[in-house]
Amino acid sequence: MPQRVRVPLRVIVGAYADATVSVYVKIAALDRRDTGCEAGVTYLSGLLGLARSTVERALTQLMRPDPNDDIVELTSQRRTHQGGTGQTAVRRIRATNHRREHGAWVPSRAAESLAPRQLRAYAALAYATATDAPVTLSELARVLRHRSGKKAGQPLDTRSVRRILRELERLGWISVERRAGYRGRHLYTVHDEPTMPVLTADTDEGSGGDLEDGSLASKEHHPTDSPDEPPAGGPIRRRRTTGSSAPEDLVPLPDAFRHAPAAPQLTFAPRIWEQIQYVIEPVTALTAGLSPWLTGTLAREIVRQLEEGQDPDRLRARLQFRFASTDTIRDPGRWLLGPALARRGCGLVACESGQIWHTGARCDVCADLAADGQRPPRPPGPRRPGYPRPPGRWHECEACRAPSREPLADGVCRTCRPPDLAVLERRWAT
Repeated sequence: MPQRVRVPLRVIVGAYADATVSVYVKIAALDRRDTGCEAGVTYLSGLLGLARSTVERALTQLMRPDPNDDIVELTSQRRTHQGGTGQTAVRRIRATNHRREHGAWVPSRAAESLAPRQLRAYAALAYATATDAPVTLSELARVLRHRSGKKAGQPLDTRSVRRILRELERLGWISVERRAGYRGRHLYTVHDEPTMPVLTADTDEGSGGDLEDGSLASKEHHPTDSPDEPPAGGPIRRRRTTGSSAPEDLVPLPDAFRHAPAAPQLTFAPRIWEQIQYVIEPVTALTAGLSPWLTGTLAREIVRQLEEGQDPDRLRARLQFRFASTDTIRDPGRWLLGPALARRGCGLVACESGQIWHTGARCDVCADLAADGQRPPRPPGPRRPGYPRPPGRWHECEACRAPSREPLADGVCRTCRPPDLAVLERRWAT
């Protein structure tokens, strides 16, 4: 079970900034240790993907009395000597009475995987579903109101709220049953873990300047992760840079995958680049002669589908299956960017040619559309490794596992079939 923390309702709907909610969730999770939260500002910044100055402002906001009720959510105890050397300050969250004070249970992993505003929307939906309260977009807009600028305090427009909910659903943190609730309202289901892998989290935080107003400690205590959570680092994060050189955690794209005139310094994180290489390995014979523009476009399309929630094994199986089942490829670049890599199925991200990829079950949406005549039945697609092949879909070679539309003699394809000696003797005789 994922580690969950209880976030008071006053923090979710109060005047705190969006990033403050993310910092609160992570500190509350680390505060469960007997020693309290000993994470420093730099460490929290790396976990949450926020700028140090943003974390500092969030800590300051949590340690100050709220102007509405004078409640302080966070206390900090310094452990520094007079000269300024020492360890990181110990931070503790205010103890709450669960029976008297309302709140929502939020998994600590969500603070690292979601952007601050997405996390706030997730926490609001968690509270609404726990209390069986039918929530509307307008009500969520009043919770996710503008926190700064000329529109500070005003509700968001419903289009922005709908975009946030759509992103939460795409990432697998919530499920939405549209127009299935009270008076045609949507029904939301909040998941403790995403239903599909989360690769990135765009926190909309630039590199920015650092206020350098943190603790006086010169050393940080790093082993602060909960034993129930994975090590720090977690999901991959993108950070915007303003300098001309690439960040240290990014590696330049090799010559075969560099977008030429438009973005000659196109870079990917090492883990992302390993996933790209893993995906295109079955079709490396086709990528060798592509132009820099086509190879860069192909790499970015793979990354886009990975960020959409499709795992690398799925993309690799798709390329391998379609490459083996295609007889003639006249234009490798057009074929890779079109029929080879395009996902076939309905609007569900988990649908792969009429089947749910992670379960192997039939997609009910595609079946209903085909039954209503709105869409012709999809051709069979790749199957997920590890699951038995559905009968009657396609024929596979027992030697090389290459797919074929026609039945195979002796269970092997023409390439793997041993030569017929009688046929060879007739050819030699002529």
